[in-house]
Amino acid sequence: MDSSWHQQIIARVKQIVSRFKPYLRWLILGATLFFVVSTLRQHWNEVTALRLNATGYATLTVALGITLFAHIWSGWVWSWILRELNQPAQATWGILVYLQTNIAKYLPGNVWHFYGRVVAAKTAGFPVDVATLSVVLEPLLMASAALAIALSGQQTEHWLIQVLSLTVVLAGIHPTLLNPLLKIASRLKGKSSDKAIDRQTLRIKRYPLRPLLGELIFVGLRGTGFLLALLALHPIAPEQISGVFSAFGFAWLLGLVIPGAPGGIGVFEATAIALLDDQLSPALILGGVALYRLISTLAEAAGAGLAWLDEKF
Repeated sequence: MDSSWHQQIIARVKQIVSRFKPYLRWLILGATLFFVVSTLRQHWNEVTALRLNATGYATLTVALGITLFAHIWSGWVWSWILRELNQPAQATWGILVYLQTNIAKYLPGNVWHFYGRVVAAKTAGFPVDVATLSVVLEPLLMASAALAIALSGQQTEHWLIQVLSLTVVLAGIHPTLLNPLLKIASRLKGKSSDKAIDRQTLRIKRYPLRPLLGELIFVGLRGTGFLLALLALHPIAPEQISGVFSAFGFAWLLGLVIPGAPGGIGVFEATAIALLDDQLSPALILGGVALYRLISTLAEAAGAGLAWLDEKF
């Protein structure tokens, strides 16, 4: 009787969440964009006073190249994740699929890049369940890497909290804790129709250290692109760099996990503005996040174009 009552409550909660989820996305998008636009309006004159010189354009070009390389690197790391799931994924194949599908994250729903990778993996002969788990595990590792970078740049007087937080993050992706989460995620995605799949292949057999280090490098490269976007507009003191990376880590993490606009648009910008407000001028932050969004989108479009050309020729 109690079990049936609990099941009814859970089912009802799921129905409510499902009903209001689309409105929640629009609410988050509206709130973040309102914050960004309001801040831009307050500092409009300062923002329009910013100018890019020849050095600034060169810096942005380097930022674009680093951001494009970050996506290429991330595709390689995705092939590592598939290998952790006992699938013989080749690096070149993983990179091309990743670049071709990554641009789809800007479509409404923010899941189509994952869907594209699952379809590509299925076409390549990988089990659907394993492919699904790979795209579930990837953002988990990215989130862990982003949080680690964000915490590492905090002030030293909070070192105990930082150490405890990093310990929790690193323990959270241990197979003992991660496998049950992956099992739940696979159930939510639905069972595969392939009855021949060995269920043991759906487990992480060892700590995913190599993919985690790969995602740390990926987030670090993205943070470097953000730093260069700021530097293209104005010099930044060396002692401010760790704070910029820390703020980027938190902002990028929230843009990844909060259900808002596709590609984290709005969430990343609002968080970066709020976190860097006491370190950099509002005009520099606004200009930097705008340039960063521009080079990020261009890098993803360029990556998709290069992958398409490689496939055609």
